[in-house]
Amino acid sequence: MSKTRSFLLGFVVGGAISATVTLLSAPSSGRDLRQKIAQQSSEWKQIIDEMIQEGLNLKDQIARTSKEGVALINELTTEMKKSIDEWKMAIEPHQESIHEYLEQLEASIRDLESKIEIQKKKQAQSDVSGNNATESEDENANN
Repeated sequence: MSKTRSFLLGFVVGGAISATVTLLSAPSSGRDLRQKIAQQSSEWKQIIDEMIQEGLNLKDQIARTSKEGVALINELTTEMKKSIDEWKMAIEPHQESIHEYLEQLEASIRDLESKIEIQKKKQAQSDVSGNNATESEDENANN
């Protein structure tokens, strides 16, 4: 804000000095010079008043925009929290059933693994007993 104020002050002072120099260096009578100075000062005053008014309007617009932004962010946050809560409510019953289903799958896999182990042991025993029977037959055939 101080940079803007310094710029405006410099602009006004520079304009006033240049207007004064221009009026004083131009050849004219005293009455004409006073009229020109009065007219120029009136114009400069009007320009400065307009700039001040535009600055105030800009400040008010920035304040309104800032308030609207805060309101929109608050509304968005509220809507997001509501959506998340609704999603949690909708997913929670399914989450439990999925968990139960996974536990059932794990139990089935363990059961299958144990059955496979039992089958492997039976196969190994039958292979061992089959080999013993073949050896006995071989011995009998040789005798």
